[in-house]
Amino acid sequence: MKSNPVLSKFFTKKSIYGEVSINDLREKEFSGHRLSELELQSVRNYDNYRIRILNHQMHEKEFHQAYRQLQVIANLGDWTEFLKEEYNYSGN
Repeated sequence: MKSNPVLSKFFTKKSIYGEVSINDLREKEFSGHRLSELELQSVRNYDNYRIRILNHQMHEKEFHQAYRQLQVIANLGDWTEFLKEEYNYSGN
């Protein structure tokens, strides 16, 4: 199977196990726990990133592939990835 450049940016075999993900943060919040400011920023950044990626897709097949990749990222990727400047997008 070919390596996927989008997913490989977020995961390595070494780092995939045991990381707290965006979806873990959502579950934490839905369970009544308060998220820290950094955790909230990371979730907001991920949501903005997700919308930008999906809106950029021109064909249905590409959209569904991007959607699946984003699901994997949200489920398994380290939430701190979305604190990086490249994901800090205000929408202006």
